[in-house]
Amino acid sequence: MSAIPQGIILVDKPIGWTSFDAVNRIRHVIAKELDVRPKRVKVGHSGTLDPMATGLLLIAIGGATKKLKYLVGLEKTYIAKATLGATSNTDDAEGDIVLLNHSYIPSQNDIELSMSGFVGNIMQTPPDFSAIKIGGRRAYSVARNSGHKPNLKPRPVRIDSIDVISYEWPVVEFEVAVSSGTYIRSLARDLGKVLEVGAYLSGLRRTSVGCFIVDDAISVKDIDFKVVLGNTVSV
Repeated sequence: MSAIPQGIILVDKPIGWTSFDAVNRIRHVIAKELDVRPKRVKVGHSGTLDPMATGLLLIAIGGATKKLKYLVGLEKTYIAKATLGATSNTDDAEGDIVLLNHSYIPSQNDIELSMSGFVGNIMQTPPDFSAIKIGGRRAYSVARNSGHKPNLKPRPVRIDSIDVISYEWPVVEFEVAVSSGTYIRSLARDLGKVLEVGAYLSGLRRTSVGCFIVDDAISVKDIDFKVVLGNTVSV
């Protein structure tokens, strides 16, 4: 029996897939080729992407999973879209959208000025529908099952840069570089609050993690065992 591959593979996650779906795909591809039970194949990832998001996942295989604790903390870059003039209970397009009545439509200059206030070390409150634990329960479980807002506290994050790519009301597209642990959903929500028009995240693509870029990634749909062997890198 061949040895289980060791290293990191760069995967481009499509919309609709969970991060676990991508990990599971690679685990089963390897297990099938080597004729072993999937649970014998160690596979993990360095940072979750929501199903509505696309882009770069660093997936570790075999002994490289021990290095994930170092990869999780790497800086990340995203291309994001925020839809202004509405809010969402999940802070993204997958939640219940509420349109807001207002007469003010911000200019691009208004948006850029507001965005500049987020650059640097800031305190950010995670989304109500997030995986953060509160008293042993996930925040999304509290929000979904109790009907009450989970008591989430602001926490320190860092935004290195944020730049508008395009803007046509109500959608603003921007590129943002952030520290690990930053929620882009929260950033979109807070931008809407500062502008006083409301906003939610309507699109997200992760383009880099540390020195790794999505242009070097393989579509998860194209992965087979040969692709795994030919694209696994050491860390």
